[in-house]
Amino acid sequence: MGRAPAGPGGSLRLQEGGCPSRGPASAPPRASAARTRPGGASRAAPPVPDPAWPRGAQPVSSAAARRGPPGPGPPPRPTPPRSAPPHPAPLCPAPLRSAPPRSALPHPAPPAQGAGAAPSPPGRRACAKGRGLPAGRAALAAGPRCWRLRAGPGPPHGARMSLFGSTSGFGTGGTGMFGSTTADNHNPMKDIEVTSPPDDSISCLAFSPPTLPGNFLIAGSWANDVRCWEVQDNGQTIPKAQQMHTGPVLDGCWSDDGSKVFTASCDKTAKMWDLNSNQAIQIAQHDAPVKTIHWIKAPNYSCVMTGSWDKTLKFWDTRSPTPMMTLQLPERCYCADVVHPMAAVATAERGLIVYQLENQPSEFRRIESPLKHQHRCVAIFKDKVNKPTGFALGSIEGRVAIHYINPPNPAKDNFTFKCHRSNGTNTSAPQDIYAVNGIAFHPVHGTLATVGSDGRFSFWDKDARTKLKTSEQLDQPISACCFNHNGNIFAYASSYDWSKGHEFYNPQKKNYIFLRNAAEELKPRNKK
Repeated sequence: MGRAPAGPGGSLRLQEGGCPSRGPASAPPRASAARTRPGGASRAAPPVPDPAWPRGAQPVSSAAARRGPPGPGPPPRPTPPRSAPPHPAPLCPAPLRSAPPRSALPHPAPPAQGAGAAPSPPGRRACAKGRGLPAGRAALAAGPRCWRLRAGPGPPHGARMSLFGSTSGFGTGGTGMFGSTTADNHNPMKDIEVTSPPDDSISCLAFSPPTLPGNFLIAGSWANDVRCWEVQDNGQTIPKAQQMHTGPVLDGCWSDDGSKVFTASCDKTAKMWDLNSNQAIQIAQHDAPVKTIHWIKAPNYSCVMTGSWDKTLKFWDTRSPTPMMTLQLPERCYCADVVHPMAAVATAERGLIVYQLENQPSEFRRIESPLKHQHRCVAIFKDKVNKPTGFALGSIEGRVAIHYINPPNPAKDNFTFKCHRSNGTNTSAPQDIYAVNGIAFHPVHGTLATVGSDGRFSFWDKDARTKLKTSEQLDQPISACCFNHNGNIFAYASSYDWSKGHEFYNPQKKNYIFLRNAAEELKPRNKK
């Protein structure tokens, strides 16, 4: 159908129906996210130290070594030089110490390639128009690149108080911490930039729980690392430490007490990072990349839940090398969320399962997907008494479904809405339709944020069924987002999500994480 001049860097128009090789029901990722050699062995990159990170943190891997197998793919992205920040204060009461990662528990090795073993995914897979796509981008580039369908007041300028004050000018325009008010497509909203962001596409963001004093932010990336920053009241961010996997980090979460971080990776493992000792140990093993990870704190047990492309959901006691429980999934796990006592898991082929976590995890209900295209992200929301009552589900087709578990009137209460489209609600003109990359609910107001491959974030009031705000367009997709524990800070990551293929990859583009004051903009719309 040709190219369409919409979206950051242009977009490709594909016929409705997903990837050329599959039908519209569920377009699978175009390449395996496991960066493996043909024999099945992971490509481990030699670490290269980054002077911007404090002593005792694990070094960042080489950008060149993180690329896929040799071939006509994109050139490696050089790591830009950075000035080193002052040595930070310790993250927790015990100081961070320099110690190499260790594995405290033995774990079974991945199955070896041999007779009867499933072949490893190819290093490259043909994509649209015969071009090759480097392996390892499926988790960020799921589904078609871009679809083109023909469908029938802020705070006073310059105000500056605390980051957490409702009258703060943080992230609402004006001069800001970084000076110039000149338009800049990489930061059109004039939000605060996080210091020393990851060197490759950012896959996940998570703020520390309220049990930990202050605010700390973690980010996992395709640079095989997870980084941690302290976010101060004035918006300044201080790099604290980082840890490494041998493959891209796809998801991360915190323990309820804020002392540990759990990470899931394409290297088929999950790790537990003890922030007091700055040591990381392996706690989980799968037969394929681990796509999701969540900490579960129940009255009678606590564990880590991992979802993988090996079509299993596993629950782990961090002290044992074997899972407490393994539940089979109908397909590969694409996204999940947990708010005790409920878990929601979305899989390939538009699978959707709700689990109850009381006493022990068990399947509660399988739900027919309210969306017609591949699932991309899911987030659970709560009712007025702070109990999980439903979820929001986003797809690659620029649409979000609001679904209640036990609604009084399902036909009326459950609904879907369009988002992340070039022409908004204009249905008479052609639309460029982008994937919804992330959904996050405000912990106080219950409103939600969505981020997409169009390089915009939007705030919504699901109860009033209205949009509260849409950002200006960034020059890159927004790949992840989250709120801090009291909802005053909205963090979002700007990095290429490979939704348009390797020909739109620019190795010179830097990745960013931005922080925005969300105290006022997420308040629900007043009902008339």
